[in-house]
Amino acid sequence: MAGSIPGSAQAGEATLAKALLGRPEALLGAAILLALILVAVFAPLIAPGDPLAIAGAPLIPPFTDPALPLGTDRLGRDLLAELIHGARTSISVGLSAALVAVVLGMSVGTAAGFAGGLTEAMLMRLVDAFQIVPGFLLALAFVSAAGPSLGIVVLAIALGAWTGPARLARARVLSLRETDFVAAARVMGMSPAEIAFRQILPLALPPVLAVASVIVAAAVLTEAALSFLGLGDPNAITWGAMIAEGRNQLRSASYLSIIPGIALVLTVISTYLLGEALTDILSGRRNR
Repeated sequence: MAGSIPGSAQAGEATLAKALLGRPEALLGAAILLALILVAVFAPLIAPGDPLAIAGAPLIPPFTDPALPLGTDRLGRDLLAELIHGARTSISVGLSAALVAVVLGMSVGTAAGFAGGLTEAMLMRLVDAFQIVPGFLLALAFVSAAGPSLGIVVLAIALGAWTGPARLARARVLSLRETDFVAAARVMGMSPAEIAFRQILPLALPPVLAVASVIVAAAVLTEAALSFLGLGDPNAITWGAMIAEGRNQLRSASYLSIIPGIALVLTVISTYLLGEALTDILSGRRNR
């Protein structure tokens, strides 16, 4: 019985993919997000060289110079090159923070749900302690104390986002731990940790994946907000820092803030559309 679980998971993944193909908003969100990821991955090829190098005269407006399609900033740097390399920072921070939050949350939630008793109570009180602190304030305090760097920013965002996956994983594990395949695994002599993390955890993953897309969007926004406040990695180009730098020229060169702002909005909307579609599909399955 336990051996049939992988086949069921594969069938569920195929059904999920088919359902997503039937949702136009999911396809739109996935297409935009995939394009942004490709831009981030191939940024050194699309915009080779140093994106912070002087490329022309300061404050060239967009679409006036074929060599500089989006113009230049106040120092004469290519805005398109900065935007492309900024995508690399935003996407990497968003995906990394979501990965850390999901792994940490699912590990804690699975352990709490399967162990029960005092272990569950202690772990869930830890979840409550983190959940009562707003995620942005926690990230702000953590980065201020530890110093700005991409690794610290990722960890700070993940610390404010792992509680959601933890609660979802615990709820799913509670509904699965008394099922027949878990009892069969116990009879076969599998250890509790092996049952929890090899048999139950994969079945608790789909609901958490829907939340992961929301975590990515929130992480991108949080990183942009931290960079806007001057708490981002000073050695990395970020959309938040670009928006902050352009705020002093809002009247004379508003495009300096508008262009990275549009990129930020597209990233958040694409992840939101994909996440909403995943949530609706998975909720419909659970209801059925």
